Amino acid sequence: MAEREHMEEQTPARPGAGRSARVQKSSLAQEIYQYLSSMVVVMVSMILIFAFVARLSVVEGASMENTLFEGDVVLVRSLFYTPEQGDVVVLTKESFQEESIVKRVIAVAGQRVYVDYAAGAVYVDGVALEEDYISAFVTGPNYPDELIDVTVPEGHIYVLGDNRGVSLDSRYPPIGLVDERCVIGQGVMVLFPLSDLGLL
Repeated sequence: MAEREHMEEQTPARPGAGRSARVQKSSLAQEIYQYLSSMVVVMVSMILIFAFVARLSVVEGASMENTLFEGDVVLVRSLFYTPEQGDVVVLTKESFQEESIVKRVIAVAGQRVYVDYAAGAVYVDGVALEEDYISAFVTGPNYPDELIDVTVPEGHIYVLGDNRGVSLDSRYPPIGLVDERCVIGQGVMVLFPLSDLGLL
């Protein structure tokens, strides 16, 4: 009698309860797997975008004032980019410094550059550039043996900073003419600070 009562007190397991628990665990595992897969795809995509299509560069120094200021975050277009006269570019020159450099393209292959300090002008192929972007022109050479009269060879560019008085650029022999392969890309837009948001 006692044994029968004990048996009656036991609650039989619901049919399918174990299967339901397994299904829930499987569903959770699938959600985690899908989430991680999505994160991997996003991360790989971001790496590819920043490696080949576009990247961000932070301006250091005052050589590009009043176009760019120290700390500005610039969006840089990289994919299929060929430097053109007037472009703002981000480049590397490891023989000069490890950090990237931001300058303006003054001349490309085949063009002759002449920096005329007396006239306060830069000539490209004999024509004075209209440079409303510069903060001020300098009145004389800043460095010994400046490269101020040269024809740009194939595969190279000649760059200057917009703030000519403080800029280390193609005039400065340790930088000189820049191999196009050293150009990371074109600066197309200031993203930060938001007060300076806009196209270059």
